[in-house]
Amino acid sequence: MPSSARSSSKPVLVYDGDCGFCRYWVRRWQSWTGDRVEYAPLQEASAQFPEIPREKFIAAVQLIEPGGQVRSGAAAAFRLLSYVPGWGWGWNLYQRVPGFARVSEWVYRLVADHRTFFSRGTSQYFLTRWFFLRALGLIYLCAFISLWAQVDGLIGHNGILPAQDFLKAAHTQFGAQAYHAWPTLCWLNSSDAFLHVLCGGGAFLSLLLVAGVAPGPILFLLWAFYLSLTAVGREFLSFQWDILLLETGFLAMFFAPWPRPPGYPGGRPWRLWPKFSHESPPSLVVLWLMRWLLFRLMFQSGSVKLLSGDVSWRNWTALTYHYETQPLPTWIGYYAHQLPVWFHRFSVGVMFGIELVVPFLIFFPRRVRLVACALLAFFQILIGLTGNYCFFNLLTLALCLLLLDDAFLRGAIPKNRAALFSFPEPCRPPSWRALLVVPLAAVVLWLSALQMYGRFSGKLPSVGMSLYRNLSPFYLTNGYGLFMVMTTTRPEIIVEGSTDGKVWIEYSFKWKPGDPGRRPKFVEPHQPRLDWQMWFAALGSYQNNPWFMNFLAQILLGSPEVLSLLETNPFPHSPPRYLRALLYEYHFTPLAEKHASGHWWKRELKGLYCPIASLKSDP
Repeated sequence: MPSSARSSSKPVLVYDGDCGFCRYWVRRWQSWTGDRVEYAPLQEASAQFPEIPREKFIAAVQLIEPGGQVRSGAAAAFRLLSYVPGWGWGWNLYQRVPGFARVSEWVYRLVADHRTFFSRGTSQYFLTRWFFLRALGLIYLCAFISLWAQVDGLIGHNGILPAQDFLKAAHTQFGAQAYHAWPTLCWLNSSDAFLHVLCGGGAFLSLLLVAGVAPGPILFLLWAFYLSLTAVGREFLSFQWDILLLETGFLAMFFAPWPRPPGYPGGRPWRLWPKFSHESPPSLVVLWLMRWLLFRLMFQSGSVKLLSGDVSWRNWTALTYHYETQPLPTWIGYYAHQLPVWFHRFSVGVMFGIELVVPFLIFFPRRVRLVACALLAFFQILIGLTGNYCFFNLLTLALCLLLLDDAFLRGAIPKNRAALFSFPEPCRPPSWRALLVVPLAAVVLWLSALQMYGRFSGKLPSVGMSLYRNLSPFYLTNGYGLFMVMTTTRPEIIVEGSTDGKVWIEYSFKWKPGDPGRRPKFVEPHQPRLDWQMWFAALGSYQNNPWFMNFLAQILLGSPEVLSLLETNPFPHSPPRYLRALLYEYHFTPLAEKHASGHWWKRELKGLYCPIASLKSDP
């Protein structure tokens, strides 16, 4: 190997100072290696190494070590890692794994020959992560507060599906296996007070995440708390936005900055409330995993509609029903329903384009990706205006933020606040992150590939199913797709009570359609989970929704927790003797009829939904 004309006790990395891509990675390497390695641009240092042709400096980085050895390209990059404490395994991989060096040099050459293109990928994502984590914190806050207001009536000891009773029955039937099948902290304590601790604690932790306090550990606790509630919430926490929040929150743990112990090599001192400029760089692997999640969410939402074979989707008429038959429409949804059929057909075409084509643009270069972000965000805003889907649209919008980079987001920051978001040099990421992120990516990609294969083929392959079954209770990867089959009618259950079996008085729900004259409301990001489940129950039978009879039983018992889920209690002094559930078919009124009568809905009685219920036998 040639010997250097410049004597130094430290290795020297020479790079192209005119290349933005090279400067970006050198700044990172400097933050990792500290003063153990010197860095010099070839424009200043090439004359000090006359034995190395200038063309080699331009073609690849050169690492000149004190002993005179010179390594270039991928070899220089991996050798550089050996000067970073805890990262020597990278150099061992390069030296010892067959084929690794050849593939690494091919990738290096590909990137070096297309530096202009790949320099777009060197955009920093500090601001992206900052905005995303705070958006996720606000979404967690909405989810926990929304559930907190309902938890007693839904799964409390006097609720519709008591968590205590469920866990006792699960342990009796499955023994120790129940702990894995339903992972929840409620195994320690399933009282109403502890359910409040989980909801209130989750809300408090969400505020800490918004404030930027120890984001990594806080995200772990948020995920654990919400998983605990989901496991015991059963039907009331089985919605796609619940599992999407769990999957997003899990990945976000590895995307967020974690505290560092004092004196951590290549980092800053540990801080509970870290400065923005002291954060380690986001993991690009996890960033792409979350973009993959956004792709799966959108693409599966479109593909299931076609794979279902539903006629209304295939002939592009589904939206002539959707605004009227969706679970909780808004008043804007009422007016959208009045639009002409040709516009609804056109809207279906646009929807399929956004759900089936635009997701692929997520993996394109920066400018195309920004277009994808705009289209997906616009689509979510339209959905949120016409229907109440809780925090689902907000969470999807938060995932869309991950398609942006710091260069774009800086334009949204007022100039007088820009100084708060300055970070001259990123810290070295903790070594444990690399050890966890690689197997994490492998597991997520494998499980999501299994799910997508099963969705398109109609069956899951036998390969990998053991891993899939073992991890499925934790909702690490999930299948998505709302309105696979469009509901073309709107049945509604109306609950009525009576003291004598002759005069019946209606119970009014807070949000679902009841009184035809009541205007559809906006309720998102809050989710009235009983109102939502009433929509699903109306599409089936009471035999397939055993929780519904529990609901009626609690009303007959006068449970204040369950009655608090309703807008009115027409029997404030004592519970009714009888309850009945009637099934109506609802339709939006035409505009002319609404102007004449003031009614938003018209309804037609179809009959009893279930037998008349009573806790007292007749004399």
